[in-house]
Amino acid sequence: MKDPQDVILEPVVSEKSYVTAEDFNAYTFIVAPNASKPEISDAVEALFEGVKVAKVNTLVRKGKRVRNRRTNTMSSRATTKRAIVTLAEGEIDIYGN
Repeated sequence: MKDPQDVILEPVVSEKSYVTAEDFNAYTFIVAPNASKPEISDAVEALFEGVKVAKVNTLVRKGKRVRNRRTNTMSSRATTKRAIVTLAEGEIDIYGN
């Protein structure tokens, strides 16, 4: 089994993630690109005590293309993998409330 801190990289802090956490008990994390759904589920349950994961949805967000204004060259931001973790029981205090 992989180390849970290597699977879950950071939580996503945005208005949409706040709403889904409050209304649907679903939390969004940026995860390792090669992490599978069972690994993500095990990592969340290991990192946060008293939490039972109901389901995990994953998505890959392709990095946007950006232009350098000075040299007029194109590059791209990093591609990230996100996991939306729905909990059956318990809550996670990742926002410091």
